[in-house]
Amino acid sequence: MNLRALVLLPVLVASPEPAFFAAPGGAAEALFQQARDLRFAQHWYDAAACYRKLLADYPDSSRAPDASFWLASCLEQDQRWDEAAAAYTAFLTRYPDQRLLGREAKLNRIRCWGIRQWNSIGAQEGLVEALGDPLAEVRTAAALQLARRKDPRAVPVLQAGLQSDASFDACRLALLAMGVQPQAANPSQGRFLVVRIREKGQKDTVTIRVALGLARAVSGYLSDAQLKEAHARGIHMNRLMEQALDVPKGTELFSLNDGKSTVAVTVE
Repeated sequence: MNLRALVLLPVLVASPEPAFFAAPGGAAEALFQQARDLRFAQHWYDAAACYRKLLADYPDSSRAPDASFWLASCLEQDQRWDEAAAAYTAFLTRYPDQRLLGREAKLNRIRCWGIRQWNSIGAQEGLVEALGDPLAEVRTAAALQLARRKDPRAVPVLQAGLQSDASFDACRLALLAMGVQPQAANPSQGRFLVVRIREKGQKDTVTIRVALGLARAVSGYLSDAQLKEAHARGIHMNRLMEQALDVPKGTELFSLNDGKSTVAVTVE
């Protein structure tokens, strides 16, 4: 028995089972890297084929969510609009927890649908459905695409988009192109932050008007000492626009003095 154990021992040590279990992960990673290299080289068709193979052979790989998104992206880059839209839908359906890529997938899918909306009922229906998406950015993107066909279903979302600095101009122009009068004003329209800077020993005050949508730029007019004072007093530069919308015109948001200059910021 001892002799047989000695004979069998090398066979057991040389068993290929550990390598067998490690292979799928390694193969999936190799496919992913190959697809990525092809994508970087803008070989969209071949890259898409690699991503498809990875998803077909290794659907449970940790690389599968990224592969699913990049497959759709490659199809879009290859101008295979219907296939790309379907691939983005498959990604969103299978991996709903991918927040950042999910947002990009929704916006990219809307772009594909927008291109195809004149020739595809499915694209039109997808854009209309996207008008009810939880993300305002996605709703607005869909409405802007539908506005190109003068689809009246886009109007309520475009009117709502007037409330955002990011989408105000695009939504306003889209409504006017459709012959619809914009009904709401951008909340920041007609308001400015006025920055008044008085240097020590100087009689004149420098006055600068900053569009409310660019409120964060105010920090560029403050010295390091004034920024520290603002932080100590709980004045947040990234919240200036919100504060300016909540107070009457003429309100001074803050005044800071570092001994060399005084900076006062007022809503006007």
